Amino acid sequence: MGETTRDPGLQPERTRLAWRRTTLTYTVVAVLAGRQVVRDDVTVAGVVAAALSALVWLAFLWVAHRRTVALDTAEPRALPVRAGVAAAVCVVGLAAFGVTVL
Repeated sequence: MGETTRDPGLQPERTRLAWRRTTLTYTVVAVLAGRQVVRDDVTVAGVVAAALSALVWLAFLWVAHRRTVALDTAEPRALPVRAGVAAAVCVVGLAAFGVTVL
């Protein structure tokens, strides 16, 4: 009787959509990096950069999936610091690999 449930409103939905948009953008950038490697002269550095960008893409997908699943609860927790750092490292890594591919 004394238990109160949280009225989540639209904030968790907006956050979930933001994670989806970010994941979609990240996917497009990773695909374009791979495409750049295939279209130009294939170099070892380019192939390594494309492979590493695919790995960090998978890591980012894992972080994003865990976060969107966590938002489905009645009282979603704040984003853990480790997850935030992991997402930031993935984005910086993709940018670095993208520069290498160019």
